[in-house]
Amino acid sequence: MSVEVTKLPSGLTVVTDTMPHLETAALGVWTGVGGRDEKPNEHGISHLLEHMAFKGTATRTAREIAEEIEAVGGDLNAATSVETTAYYARVMKADVPLALDVLSDILSNPSFAAEELEREKSVIEQEIGAAQDTPDDVVFEHLNELCYPDQPMGRSLLGTPQTLKRFNSEMLHGYLTTHYRGPDMVVAAAGAVEHEAVVTEVERRFTGFDAAPAPKPQAAKFGKGGGSRVVHRDLEQAHLTLALEGLSQTDRSLFPLQVFANILGGGMSSRLFQEVREKRGLCYSIYAFHAPYADTGFFGLYTGTDPSDAPEMMEVVVDVISEAVETLTEAEIARAKAQMKAGLLMALESCSARAEQLARHMLVYGRPQSATELIARIDAVNIESTRDAARSLLKRSRPAVVALGSGRGLDRAVTFAEGLAQSKARALLH
Repeated sequence: MSVEVTKLPSGLTVVTDTMPHLETAALGVWTGVGGRDEKPNEHGISHLLEHMAFKGTATRTAREIAEEIEAVGGDLNAATSVETTAYYARVMKADVPLALDVLSDILSNPSFAAEELEREKSVIEQEIGAAQDTPDDVVFEHLNELCYPDQPMGRSLLGTPQTLKRFNSEMLHGYLTTHYRGPDMVVAAAGAVEHEAVVTEVERRFTGFDAAPAPKPQAAKFGKGGGSRVVHRDLEQAHLTLALEGLSQTDRSLFPLQVFANILGGGMSSRLFQEVREKRGLCYSIYAFHAPYADTGFFGLYTGTDPSDAPEMMEVVVDVISEAVETLTEAEIARAKAQMKAGLLMALESCSARAEQLARHMLVYGRPQSATELIARIDAVNIESTRDAARSLLKRSRPAVVALGSGRGLDRAVTFAEGLAQSKARALLH
């Protein structure tokens, strides 16, 4: 097996996957901290910290950080999510030490200079404005608030202009010190890398991180009472979303539920796509998905339609979901499993995807999971386990429903969806 793991005395984990046929490497630092770790007065600080990491250190200016990596043909980037923050690079194999040096520098010695901080706050304000101009971003922001009321998971990762104004260098340093700890950090690398060489570099460069674990975020509480919200905006389309409480990343029924989500709205052959778009022509885009987290899950659905068609759209959506629970076919199960396996194996052809998957596995499971192991779990899914997962999904919570747009149809669609989804689910379950 090409995957090797070493845990350093600080608790920081180094995991690598050597791909001998490649001349490049993808590597990065993944930390188990994200939007859900923020206190109310810290809303948006995880994302701001990710931005500020590239804005200068004790030894490099922001421009030098960019130029050093790009001078060797590499690239550098970062991303913040609900539960993780990642800083990663793609370089030629000879430049792996340089990439590790830059990554360690931006996390160990950030300067958080006042002028850079104010400039980056302005950049993020523009990002917030762009998100507010994007209807599908706005509708999911409202849906998250309904699903995780008064919780960090229900808030936007970007923060608000008001919360951004309060952040200063001291707060950023404090948040970094509190949450960026060895036991909650993974350095992952895949491609043209040698494990021992990466470990040696990491041991030398990542020495300043506390060996005590970071504080755990509050437990997530999905709003089981569901709820609905209509957001009126002058738009050409009505944007409709529906969510139910899903499963955590370690739940035994996770893969059957992922199969069910795929059957409902995972592609052109899915039930929703065929019924809503192909047969009725009610929309351009419709999809369903399941996002698992450490202690909860989010089963979501999105579509856009003409406001006058919103009630019919929601009726069809709820009918399809309710009917699918009891009428799943072997052919649909097999097709969904084939799509999942193909997606897994195609991703493994990319060293960037491999590095990210390794880091995610270490943070979630404490060990890497092989493709063989994952495929075996997919193969174990059958019609009975998928049906059980779907029934439990409909029973676990009332639906949360949000409609964004204009027209009288939105209120009717939301009210209809909330009531019909619950009544049909109960009818099927009893």
